Amino acid sequence: MATKLKDKNENFFCFKGKPLVRKGTTLYYGNMSDPYVAIMHVKGSQKFKDLDLTNKISIQLVSTDESLNLKDRIVKTAEKKGIYSAIDIIDAWIQELVPS
Repeated sequence: MATKLKDKNENFFCFKGKPLVRKGTTLYYGNMSDPYVAIMHVKGSQKFKDLDLTNKISIQLVSTDESLNLKDRIVKTAEKKGIYSAIDIIDAWIQELVPS
């Protein structure tokens, strides 16, 4: 499932075929060339041995249409426990909005 994407001499970690990029406590999921990308903000974590595990994450599905105002670009929002449940709901949203 996890792969690396080679694009313009940069390597991106991919999950389920889409780039997953982290900047601090914010994660970006998707290609900017797609109609929608997801922005995830880590709101809480808990210690497990020597790791910090995400236990609360805020999700925003955002349109990549730059002609819209930033407020109008936010399509859906939610809060989930854990990154895997967050990505599952994001995939469901994208499939609902962009049928294959």
